[in-house]
Amino acid sequence: MQYIRVFLQFVFLCAPFVLVSASHAQDVEKLYKDHCAVCHNPYRLGAMGPALLPENLKRLRKKAAIDVITNGRIATQMPAFKDKLGKQEIESLVEFVYTPLKQTPVWGMDEIRASHIIHNKESDLSDKPVFEVNDLLNMFLVVELGDHHVTLLDGDKLEPIHRFKSRFALHGGPKYSPDGRFVYFASRDGWISKYDIYNLKLVAEIRAGINTRNQAVSADGRYVMVANYLPHSLVLLDARDMRPIKYYEVKDGSGKTSRVSAVYTAPPRNTFVAALKDIPELWEISYEDNPPIGFDGWVHDYNPDSGENVKPEPFPVRRITVKDYLDDFFFDQEYVSLIGASREAKGQVVDMDLGRVIVPDLELPGMPHLGSGITFDYKGRTVLATPNLKKGDVSVIDMETWKTIKRIETLGPGFFMRSHKNTPYAWVDVFFGPNKDAMHVIDKRTLEIVKTLRPAPGKTAAHVEFTRDGKYALLSIWDPDGALIIYDAATLKEVKRLPMNKPSGKYNVYNKTRYAEGTSH
Repeated sequence: MQYIRVFLQFVFLCAPFVLVSASHAQDVEKLYKDHCAVCHNPYRLGAMGPALLPENLKRLRKKAAIDVITNGRIATQMPAFKDKLGKQEIESLVEFVYTPLKQTPVWGMDEIRASHIIHNKESDLSDKPVFEVNDLLNMFLVVELGDHHVTLLDGDKLEPIHRFKSRFALHGGPKYSPDGRFVYFASRDGWISKYDIYNLKLVAEIRAGINTRNQAVSADGRYVMVANYLPHSLVLLDARDMRPIKYYEVKDGSGKTSRVSAVYTAPPRNTFVAALKDIPELWEISYEDNPPIGFDGWVHDYNPDSGENVKPEPFPVRRITVKDYLDDFFFDQEYVSLIGASREAKGQVVDMDLGRVIVPDLELPGMPHLGSGITFDYKGRTVLATPNLKKGDVSVIDMETWKTIKRIETLGPGFFMRSHKNTPYAWVDVFFGPNKDAMHVIDKRTLEIVKTLRPAPGKTAAHVEFTRDGKYALLSIWDPDGALIIYDAATLKEVKRLPMNKPSGKYNVYNKTRYAEGTSH
């Protein structure tokens, strides 16, 4: 009853809007309901698309917002409305989304705690799987966006084991516990769900935000960190039962708040690292039992005057100033170098040991999708390769000199790039544009495209992931009448296809829990 009461209060607070006049209000509200609400929530709080509130649109000027509604936004699912809406209607919508809510809903620790649901006590669940597979670490979870389900797949037999319903609009990729038994999902509307793969049952859920970006699981499996667009926060959860531990209001020294672009775990560092979308800072948060004490940027209770050896504040924050906002980032395999970029393609490299930017102007034209970047060995040197969301090319950069070795021309902008240490090939899609049905295969030894596959002409081919041993590559056809297509990773021949409802990401337990080369973490 407590949760229901909080939820009803939350809906009530969201309903009223400040509008110029009643007649104008009705017109613009209908425009919003007819064209925007399905993706951005009836109250502008975000769903598949982000929240449309002034505090979340700080980096987007009204003139640019008009262009986004008119022509769509590259590298997103935002379509163009120039053929459906007139200039005045678009301008009215812009004014509407830049109008503050009469009262912005609060979603702090009280609301988070009230949303907590225990579905099954972990102590009541068996530690043995209720199904049989040869290798528990060679399973996949396949997210099917078409009807909000997830399929558990046997990576040896390449057959489905079980299919279950998920929360609406999962985002950011599921994250596994270190042993692969549990998986944590984040939905766009803030729900974090813990699922027991062995027992095929939900364990617990909690709503950590109103509009959530993604979540990360600590390398030791004890904690989950959630990154939010709304409110501007990070939320730390106990991975055992999803109980909230700590709430971070994300703001700089002047009090300016920020959405969180993404959060990932950095295993060798025993930290979470978060990039901020509206403040040029990185936050590193330690989850060690004895967090750092010193004067290297960590925020704690150590007294430099008395020199007292006080117990440091748990889960302290280390702030690292960067040259520009980071909308996207990834790490090298050692988790020392963090490579990031803004939507304006201002690339930079941060040395996490030093706590500062060491390369302020990394050459990454267009809009690199670094969250899908990979590293591999090329002629005895480690290189990074990233697709581009604006341009038809893949950038390959030497990670010693940070110079571009090659730009591989593709048939159009790409979204996902994947490889495996046991294959000589890297796969990159052409997610946007007329060639969305193409999948390029690049030879990592020559940096040349050796084959272009078109597994389902006219339908988007995307997101390759490999089995544990790298023998098979699994590819998605992003369509309600779609499929999961399995290829022999050596011969590039199709092995089989499994019908699915708009399958998006596929996540191999071993590759994800071992932070394998060639996949996202």
